[in-house]
Amino acid sequence: MEQMQMNMPDIYDAALYLRLSKDDMEEGGAKSESNSIANQRELLRSFVKSQPDIQIFDIYVDDGYSGGNFDRPEFKRMTTDIEAGKVNCVIVKDLSRFGREYIEAGRWIEKTYPALNVRFISVTDQFDSKTADFSEKSFVVPIKNFVNESYCRDISGKVRSHQKIKREKGEFIGAFAPYGYCKDSENKNCLVIDSYAADIVRKIFSWKIDGFSLGAIAEKLNVRHVQSPKEYKKANGENYNSGFHSSDTPKWSAVQIKRILTNEVYIGNMVQGKQERISYKVKQRLDKPESEWVKVENTHPAIIRQNDFDVVQKLLQYDGRASKTSDSANFFSGFVFCGDCKTPMIRRVNQYKGKKKAFYICQTKNKGGDCTRHSIPEEVLKRIVLKEIQAYTALFIDYQMIMEELCEMQVSYDQVIGYDTQISKLQEEYNRYYSLKASLGDDLKEGLISKEEFDDFRESYGRKCEELEQMIENQKKLIKQMFEGGVSATVQLEDWKKSLEIKELDRTLLALTVDKIYIYENKQIKIHIRYQDMIEKMKVIRRFYAEHRTECRKEVG
Repeated sequence: MEQMQMNMPDIYDAALYLRLSKDDMEEGGAKSESNSIANQRELLRSFVKSQPDIQIFDIYVDDGYSGGNFDRPEFKRMTTDIEAGKVNCVIVKDLSRFGREYIEAGRWIEKTYPALNVRFISVTDQFDSKTADFSEKSFVVPIKNFVNESYCRDISGKVRSHQKIKREKGEFIGAFAPYGYCKDSENKNCLVIDSYAADIVRKIFSWKIDGFSLGAIAEKLNVRHVQSPKEYKKANGENYNSGFHSSDTPKWSAVQIKRILTNEVYIGNMVQGKQERISYKVKQRLDKPESEWVKVENTHPAIIRQNDFDVVQKLLQYDGRASKTSDSANFFSGFVFCGDCKTPMIRRVNQYKGKKKAFYICQTKNKGGDCTRHSIPEEVLKRIVLKEIQAYTALFIDYQMIMEELCEMQVSYDQVIGYDTQISKLQEEYNRYYSLKASLGDDLKEGLISKEEFDDFRESYGRKCEELEQMIENQKKLIKQMFEGGVSATVQLEDWKKSLEIKELDRTLLALTVDKIYIYENKQIKIHIRYQDMIEKMKVIRRFYAEHRTECRKEVG
């Protein structure tokens, strides 16, 4: 004891440590007010004034940091000052302000600080390591630390449960709104469009449809000095930190562009719960499988049309790299494939007498593989594809008129469903498998199959019935959508009508209307137009319309 007295300084240089977590802020009421940074600072300063042997060296404030761990900037700064010999006394309002992690808090108070000759004081707990006896150090402090950790664990569980409910309701729970949106001033769980950033998002999608690579889009934004999402948030006064290390002036990157292009938030869907923390003690997050993400559709205004979003997702599968002389992909990149080996065709340019002529050839053949050239000039392909699009546009306009007339006749989609031979065939197949499944019991009784075969067949037939049932429902849903929204809304006819006004195919129209183009060696071309399933249903509706109109005329006659 005498040795300890010899090591005690006449005046202690104290660190006043203050902490307030987000959980404390959300509690509200008197407890929240008592834990406020201002209250802690006033209480500790008042305490020091009453202690003739203590003077304040500095005040360390971790505002908005959890007590579940000690990974806090100001706590680390305080520790650095202690190790440098500048501080030899730590004062906190109570043990919960110091930390809520039982084992780690105990290590600091019972081992680390005594080893560094640092005095520790918790004012409202009336604990002072200089005067505390054995029972206080070995019993009271550990018990209080244990209670604090239990509180932290309980709060963490409640927060997770609360967040889960909000996610399932489609409420936004992120700290920062996605680029292109901001939080509603009246409801922080709702997203509203940020007009400036939303316009940048639209440009990004438009450039991708036009054929620009991800890197080229990022470069276009950087050349125009458009602030990156991180810089934009900071410029708007948000204390944003993405967690990624970056330069002093973060720029747009291909990674950021892809993240925007694949985010369903821009079509009005809320997708959350992609990651989860390992535990309330560890900040590290782990990625969750997509099947566990929480997705709620139509929760907020969309910035990008569903049609454009779908086109971009398809283009990203075949994200043709920019050529050496251009920052955009080749015109038909992602659309034209060899009809035989099914690999994407590549663009080549020949120059003769100062004129350039572009054409496409099979990639497999170009690499010396077992296929043929399948060569076709780009301009020829453009003319053929535009003609095909125009033909389908005329067809869609015709169908639109038919749909409008059917509605005037008060024809319901149920009548058309009964006329659809594709649905009838699927229904017949379903009935056949259902009957086979139902007869398995008799086959088992008669000894025609074993119990093991019975189980296998029952599972197989049951799975097939479920698949067919889903296919039938999808077919019916398609017809219902056409009756409720019309052809124009279903295939976005206004986009197709542009084909009737232009003489040369452009990349945007190609992306909006065409799925894939197959080139065969015999000059045969197969163009897969988008909405093929819808086109098949339109054919059914047209046949129904023709017969229904004929019957109506007979009745009138």
